Formats: sequence, structure tokens, C-alpha cells
Amino acid sequence: MRLRGVKSSRNVDDRRRAGGGRRAGGVGLFGVLIILAIGYFAGIDVTPLLNQTAAPAQSQATTAEQDQAADFSTRVLATTEEVWDDIFANQLGRDYTPPVLVLFSGMTQSPCGGASGATGPFYCPVDQKAYLDTDFFVTLNRQMGAGGDFAAAYVIAHEVAHHVQNQLGILAPVDQRRRQVSKVEANALTVRLELQADCLAGVWANNVGELLEPGDIEEALNAAVRIGDDHLQRQAGRVPAPHTFTHGTSKQRAGWFARGYQSGNLSQCDTFSAANL
Repeated sequence: MRLRGVKSSRNVDDRRRAGGGRRAGGVGLFGVLIILAIGYFAGIDVTPLLNQTAAPAQSQATTAEQDQAADFSTRVLATTEEVWDDIFANQLGRDYTPPVLVLFSGMTQSPCGGASGATGPFYCPVDQKAYLDTDFFVTLNRQMGAGGDFAAAYVIAHEVAHHVQNQLGILAPVDQRRRQVSKVEANALTVRLELQADCLAGVWANNVGELLEPGDIEEALNAAVRIGDDHLQRQAGRVPAPHTFTHGTSKQRAGWFARGYQSGNLSQCDTFSAANL
């Protein structure tokens, strides 16, 4: 992705040097990455596992790799601001208020609960902020096999898409409905929500075409496949159980991203009216 010349967003809360988090120790870096990957992608809360081996982290300088990831993230965020501001104005006739991106290392707090590598990147509608541990890109690339800068950009665009859903008034009623139905039905609603976010990320990708390089879309599609629920459950040694899915299959995730990318239109992302996902 060609980001040279793209200014960094100012809607960033950089907590990487705060020193208030805790880092897992004892299991080693490789073990930590495996725990985090399985926890985030397989839908398992592994925070207790990390806390058992945690030690207070001292405030320390960030690494060059972390700084590069942070710089990349703030530039990608800036592109999402431009795209969604334009789409809201031209397709919806309204203003877009961008989210704040919280960058952290280790652990931090949010109104939606503790943020850590175990939770993975997520969006909190309470404070309208997206949370990202810059070390997550290491997991995405080295452990999950979803390398490339546009795979990382897709992750950011997906979280911003949840903010778009919040701005459109989609998140609150879906969340309310999830509390009223069974776990299986709630999971099915969550899948539709996540696939819509994938589609919206595709719409963003369509609108930053001048920044794309050969292979970028393939990187995003590969990432979508790698983080499909069925693929991740197989990777964790489990037989895929559709009733437990919360993000959609590899085919669904790649398909809805592609749909958004090919159309570039917000109206093509209505997963809640789709008979077949």
C-alpha cells in the first residue's frame, strides 16, 4: 500500500509508553503468540492464562518495529477518515465523525473491558474508540500466515467499519437483540455484523484504489480466509462447529470483503437482509 505522502491521523491515543500494562512471562514469546492467536480467532478468553504468568511491565521505549506499525496504522486511519467522510456526505447526506484509534502495547483499559493481545483488535462503542496492540501484526503475519501490509490495513479498516455501523445506528439494536435470544441465535447475529464490517472494509478498499499496489487485494482476501471461524477452529485442532461461529467462514469473510470492494457502495453491505451469507 502506497502511504508515502498520506498524513497521519490526529485521532490517535498512543498509550504504548504508558507502562501501565502487564506482559506475560514464563511461557516465552512463541507460547504467548500462540495463546493470543487461539484466544482471539477461536473465540476463547485466554486472559486468565496470560494473567497466571504475568509480570508488571516497566515503561520502556518502543521498538522500531512497533513504531513502524504505529505510523502505518495512523496513516491507514487517515485514509478511512477521508473515505467515510466522503461516503457519508455523498451517499447519506450527513456528517461522519471518525473514531479514535488507541495504540497500546501489552494491556490497557477500555469502557468495554480490558484490552490486550488476548482480546485482539476491537471497537468499543461506549467511547467510540478502536483498540490495537501494535504487536498484533506480528501474530497476524508470523503465526496466522496473513502477511503483507494490506492485510494489516484490512484489520484496521474492519474495526473502523464497526464504528461506521455505530454511526449508522446498527450496533445498538443488534446488541439489544442478541441479549434477547439464545446463544446460537446471538452468534448468528454477530456473524452478520462481522461480515457487514468485512464488506464495509471492502468498500473502503475500493475507494483507496490509487494507493493500492499489485497484490494488495490478494493480501486482504488471504487474511479474510486465514481468520475465518472454520479455518481457525481447524488450526486449533477442533472440528468446525457452525453454531459457535462469531465472525463467519473463510469463504463468507472473503466473499463479503470482495463484494464491498467490487461495488464500492454502502448499499451492497446489507448482510441482515441477505438470505444466504
